[in-house]
Amino acid sequence: MQAFALKDITDPVAVLNAFGGIALVGLLLVVFIESGVLFPVLPGDSLLFVAGLLTAAGTGTAVGEATYTGSAMSLPVLLIATPIAAILGSQVGYFIGRFGGEKFFKPDARFLKTKYLDESHEFFEKYGPATLILARFVPFVRTFAPIAAGAAQMKYVKFVIWNAIGAVIWADGIILLGVWLGKIDWVRTNIDTIFIGIVLVSVLPILWGVVKKYLAGRRASATDSGA
Repeated sequence: MQAFALKDITDPVAVLNAFGGIALVGLLLVVFIESGVLFPVLPGDSLLFVAGLLTAAGTGTAVGEATYTGSAMSLPVLLIATPIAAILGSQVGYFIGRFGGEKFFKPDARFLKTKYLDESHEFFEKYGPATLILARFVPFVRTFAPIAAGAAQMKYVKFVIWNAIGAVIWADGIILLGVWLGKIDWVRTNIDTIFIGIVLVSVLPILWGVVKKYLAGRRASATDSGA
């Protein structure tokens, strides 16, 4: 394993390089933790995208300004193991929520903010069990949705089914997108731009929710003023 600085924690290439010859193990560990184990700042989406890209390109590939130096990864193994890691991480999150996990959240906390859990609850109220699929593509909500499901006493069998579907669609979908786009030289040399795009697309649902709340508040204020 290579030296790793905390500032590199959101850099997927740096994360994979840090694990060296056990890069696959590192990837699975990150996916497991980010899927429900109360640590939402890891590079889930971008890490999966880069992993897919590297299955075709291999060790020594330049990804943006960095060069991947870790071990080669097999696409079939990634497509099987990564959803399993995501499923298991969410199982942990579910049981954290079911057995009192909400007490870990504080309004002014750095990572475990109450508002993140509230946003996950709102997703459930709007989309029901399908939240476990949709939330996979939304940072922070992805981590806290299983906790919200457990806190809401969602039936375990229903949780397992929807969680598994969401994990497969999310993990394998992004990996395969990386495989496909990774064949394009421009993508590999401008990976930072791709990451920004991934983040923007991921947070759009949250931004839209904020805008809707703001507009609803404005309408309510206008109605009260006119009454």
